[in-house]
Order: sequence, then structure tokens, then C-alpha cells
Amino acid sequence: MAADVTQRIKGGLVVSCQSEEGSPFHSPEMMARFARAAELGGAVGIRAKEPDIRAIKQMCSLPVLGIDKVYLEGFEVYITPRFEDAGRIAAAGADLIALDATPRPRPDGETVSGLVGRIKAELRLPVMADISTLAEARAAEGMGADVVATTLSGYTSYAPRGEGPDWGLLAAIVAAVRVPVIAEGGIATPAEARRAIDMGAWAVVVGSAITRPIDITKRFVGAL
Repeated sequence: MAADVTQRIKGGLVVSCQSEEGSPFHSPEMMARFARAAELGGAVGIRAKEPDIRAIKQMCSLPVLGIDKVYLEGFEVYITPRFEDAGRIAAAGADLIALDATPRPRPDGETVSGLVGRIKAELRLPVMADISTLAEARAAEGMGADVVATTLSGYTSYAPRGEGPDWGLLAAIVAAVRVPVIAEGGIATPAEARRAIDMGAWAVVVGSAITRPIDITKRFVGAL
């Protein structure tokens, strides 16, 4: 299963189809339409969260890298923090489960290694580890993660980054691990996506630059 999904996205563009409250596109149907548009444009995969995954799977044939954003009081981790969240994603039809693989505390003392192990053994789905440092990427590989992604660079208090993609982190991880490395975070142009692949990224995830019309409009307005 892991080989099937990773091979399908190799060398291509995964489009993150997610919306937040306040957006006129904040509905499963709208996200499904964004996913279908991405498929028509040549994307190789979709990154999406519940409750949008079911709608996306009905309208789009691409593999879905699924997450669930769960904000729990007292915890910083919110990307698929618990096994029950992973189970919900699997039931919705995701082809791969992405999760926060940082060592930050989780509810009920759950650990990253325990979560990765249960997903692979009980849900029989591959795991993508969202990380913010090289050490976290190495640890995730050791725990059995099938893919690591630079998603959380700049989103932890101990791994800040500036504007744009974290090229240094991407280069370091590509050189250090054997599992596929996905470049995600801050990629805003086709040239940057191409650069990531040239640096050894297995695939590239782009979200805001494609599926956030409000943010895209703000960039143009700011330039004017």
C-alpha cells in the first residue's frame, strides 16, 4: 500500500485543498471541487482534512493524503494528534495518513512511535510524518514512517523560519534519510516547486498559492 501511494505521487504536485472558517469556500463540496480542478490541472495527489475527505474521494480519483485538525486544550499538537483521529481519516477513505511527528506532548500520553505503529498495524495505511527539524525526520524514519515532510518548519517554537520554503531543512533531510521526502510549506511559485524536486524532494505540496483565493488576492493587492 505504501509503495502504491508514494509511487503515484513521485515527482509531482500534491495540492492541499483546505479551507478555514470565514472563507466563502469553507465546505466539503467546495473543497471537492478544488480537488477535481487540481486533478484536471495535472496534480498527482490531494492533501485534505476531515470532514472534506469523503466529498473529495467522490469527485476526484487522486490519492488523498489525509489529516484531521483537532485543537485540544493544553496541547500544541493539532495535526492528527490521536489514534481515534487517524481512524476517522481512514474511515473517510484517505490513502495515507499524515500526522504531527514532533516530540511535543499528546493527550493520554500517546507517543509518535505508538501512533505510527498502530496506524500501520491496525489501519494498514502508510504514514507521512510532518516534521520541523532534521532530528525529527530521522526519528520518524526510525519509527517506521513511510514519508517525511517539511510541513511544520516554522510552526514550532524551537524551529523558526523566515519567508518562503525552508531550503536548508529540505536539503539536510534529503541527505540524511532513505524514505521519500516531501517539500511542503511556503512554496509559492512553479520555480520554487521545480527547485524542490531538483534538490531531491520526492514530491511537492502546495496549498495557499493554489487554493486560497483570499490570500492570493492579498498578495496582488499588497504589491499594488
